[in-house]
Amino acid sequence: MHGEYKVPGGKLVVVDLDVADGRIADFHLAGDFFLEPDDALADIDAAVTGLPVESDVAAIAAAVRSALPAGAQLLGFTPEAVGTAVRRALIVAPGWSEFDWEIIHEKAVSPAMNLALDEVLTTRVGDGRRTPTLRIWEWDESAVVIGSFQSLRNEVDPDGAARHGFEVVRRISGGGAMLMAAGSIVTYSLYVPSELVAGVTVA
Repeated sequence: MHGEYKVPGGKLVVVDLDVADGRIADFHLAGDFFLEPDDALADIDAAVTGLPVESDVAAIAAAVRSALPAGAQLLGFTPEAVGTAVRRALIVAPGWSEFDWEIIHEKAVSPAMNLALDEVLTTRVGDGRRTPTLRIWEWDESAVVIGSFQSLRNEVDPDGAARHGFEVVRRISGGGAMLMAAGSIVTYSLYVPSELVAGVTVA
């Protein structure tokens, strides 16, 4: 089994392991991080080997931390990063081809309708009431779309937007502001069940 985790602002942590009798076996840690002393790598491998497969990130990190020699330096990664990579290796997510997909590409609609459809599809796929869906959006009016957690005052000049014919709308997901010019922009969204992206994080 193989798992990877890119530490935000840090290094890549890579693990390879097997499972035997409900425990982690033949564990090996690798990556582009820095570790002093070098032989602490073998200590980490030994600490993770033998842990129950149910071990969570905190338990794995605690085992790694307790095995490190005094004064050990981990640069670009942490024991928690090792735990995250291990959990990713142990999660067996279904493949994309195992689902029946629906593709939606309707005529261009208003910004308000686009955002309403986005919320409905997100909720229904998440609740298991519809299959995974690829939706292609087109816009019949121009808009500035801001993220769920953005400040309208800090991101948009409402008077300027109105003067140039751009409606301001807010989507349910995070991220930054997006400028959508009617008839010139095509966007898309993937709506998938949580098990399809098990163990995946976005940084």
